[in-house]
Amino acid sequence: MRTSEKDTQVLAKRSWKLPGAYVAASVLALVFSVATHGDVTIRLNDKSQSYTIPDIVTAGAPIVWVLAALILVITAWTLASTIRRVEDPSWARTAGMVVVGVSTILGFLLYAGSDSTGAVTLTSTLVSTVAISTPLIFGSLSGVISERVGVVNIAIEGDLLVGAFAGVMAASYFQTPYAGLVAAPLAGALLGSLLALFSVKYGVDQIIVGVVLNVLALGLTTFLYGTIMKANQGALNTNRYSLTDIKIPGLSEIPVIGPVLFDQSILVYLMYVAVIALAFFLFRSRWGLRLRACGEHPRAADTVGINVGRTRTVNTILGSAFAGLGGAFFTIGSGLAFTDNISAGNGYIALAAMILGKWNPVGAMAAAVMFGFAQALARMLPNIEPAIPADLVSMIPYVVTIIAVAGFVGKSRAPAAENVPYVK
Repeated sequence: MRTSEKDTQVLAKRSWKLPGAYVAASVLALVFSVATHGDVTIRLNDKSQSYTIPDIVTAGAPIVWVLAALILVITAWTLASTIRRVEDPSWARTAGMVVVGVSTILGFLLYAGSDSTGAVTLTSTLVSTVAISTPLIFGSLSGVISERVGVVNIAIEGDLLVGAFAGVMAASYFQTPYAGLVAAPLAGALLGSLLALFSVKYGVDQIIVGVVLNVLALGLTTFLYGTIMKANQGALNTNRYSLTDIKIPGLSEIPVIGPVLFDQSILVYLMYVAVIALAFFLFRSRWGLRLRACGEHPRAADTVGINVGRTRTVNTILGSAFAGLGGAFFTIGSGLAFTDNISAGNGYIALAAMILGKWNPVGAMAAAVMFGFAQALARMLPNIEPAIPADLVSMIPYVVTIIAVAGFVGKSRAPAAENVPYVK
């Protein structure tokens, strides 16, 4: 009996995660459209710019309805493709996610700012996004390096904390913020060497070691803060020696994106370089190939002459140095004095951003920026709509993260040999 071509065709498996997220976004967009009344003021000017951009005052409802219609069209298209088991090109899926996400956020901002005395400060919110995201990006890059080589780095939180402490201590002692830029990654590397010692050399469970190191970093910095810093508050924990913003001529005056990207401290510019360099070298160099081999199949790496223990140790320390440098942003990068637990859980958020970004530097950066923007949005909302409950506003970053994980991220696979000690 002959089997027809139609009978032998394998049907693609349906996935309702993305359509479900789009349907939720469509419902939100329609609610925003119905509830939007009056004019909204959009402020594109930033105080750092040498010229003034007039505020844009316009009716909010028509724009929100257009955004809702755009979301509905993409939702209908995605639902139809899913029902027919047609897989859209990857570029079309990515473009759809970007359009739906941006449209939903803009619709919410216009809804919140309509008929309000406050203004939607778009440029200032984006500047705040970069500030919040910078330590998260450094932390997530630290996780990418460590986990790609096979070591789970739960100690990112501790790396950020000791980096913030060492940064302000060195800057205050040597009376220059650039001393802090050197001390912060060294402090992170020192903590990373303990992680490498116990997890790589002695084969202790990496998650347990990471948790213990976080507790150690918190206890040590709290003790030193109370005994040394407070006794010399004017000399060892001062914001007088913080990094100043470096304005790139011409580029910093570009409307909206100029102040966001090109009027930042050297720490932010180092973050740009770190993301680009790591994205290239991790997948396009011998170092990156050896690193990934030790995280995927260490025995195969050993058979071709790669020293697995040394590779894991060196890159675990390197990754922790990245996180330590990110911790410096909490103090010398933001012009703030050190306080107890100043990292406030950002290391765990960076770890989530790394997983959300699928162990890729660019993906981790995008996830960190998403969380940073959600936090910046939560800080802006009380200025334009004081009636929104503060508890509801504080939930926004975490709700956004859950939606992103549940609806926009597919299956992700960790490096096969992470948290697996290698013994010859």
